[in-house]
Amino acid sequence: MVSLEPRPTGALALPLSPLTLGTSGWSQRSSEENAATAALAADFAAGRLATNLIDTSNIYGDGQSEVFIGTALAGRVAPGLVVQTKLDRNLEHNDFSAEQMEISLQQSLDRLGLDSVDILFLHDPENVGFDSVMQRGGAVDALVKMRDRGTARAIGISGGPVGMMTRFVDTGIFDAVINHNRFTLVDRSALGLYQAARDRNMIVQNAAPYGAGVLTGDPRFAGSYAYGPIQPATQAAVDAAIRIADEAGIPLAALALQFSLRHPLVDTTVVGVRTRERLDEAVAHAAIDVPDAVWAELEAVAPEIGIDPA
Repeated sequence: MVSLEPRPTGALALPLSPLTLGTSGWSQRSSEENAATAALAADFAAGRLATNLIDTSNIYGDGQSEVFIGTALAGRVAPGLVVQTKLDRNLEHNDFSAEQMEISLQQSLDRLGLDSVDILFLHDPENVGFDSVMQRGGAVDALVKMRDRGTARAIGISGGPVGMMTRFVDTGIFDAVINHNRFTLVDRSALGLYQAARDRNMIVQNAAPYGAGVLTGDPRFAGSYAYGPIQPATQAAVDAAIRIADEAGIPLAALALQFSLRHPLVDTTVVGVRTRERLDEAVAHAAIDVPDAVWAELEAVAPEIGIDPA
């Protein structure tokens, strides 16, 4: 069982819930699905959820994620709630310039109906490389200026490849880090990255604890991991985790979520859901009592090398 009460995180001691409402899947769909997502956004804005943190991005749902959130907020973030978004490149031209960062920021603030956000991330810099975004007058400099002028209380770096992400952390520039799919029941690639971030008193946010679906137990995601074909060692670990979950009578998804929630290097875990029912399911999974013996079994079958061995 894991408490979901907000706790101080990072050098700023920003109170964050261990569970973050992720909105990467919030896009325009059927009227019924849109209504369910709008209701979830409204529940967040009213403080009716077991999380005080919502995560979005300029490009999620082609901007619609921020529209859902902005509509619910109606220009006001209630005390105790935390809103974070991400600066994105121009997808058509792969433009990650400082000018594009300013455009991305303004688009996000307009959709959200806000003058500032609590945490602002640079999103997926692996698309252009470390040196490109770190160059003088580049994207990182633009992000720092946004913090300096009060547009963001804290700034962060959000991406995939562990080696590159560690280079960003080691600059000492950022207040927070998000990594995805690389710290799960079956992949510990991000362990060193998260330790480096913790050593700098950064906020550590772990995204995609289900490995992009396979660790939910949903057969639709069989044979894949982290948006690609699953590797044999990872598949063996998934099979073992399924067996352990079945023998313990605990949903695999609960074990996958609690692995992240309970880890001392993780401040909050980003879980993408579109409906209140799915969020309530995650909250219920966090409340399940998992015996220490089950964690010991899971640790024994975790592969030594993940998708980012470097």
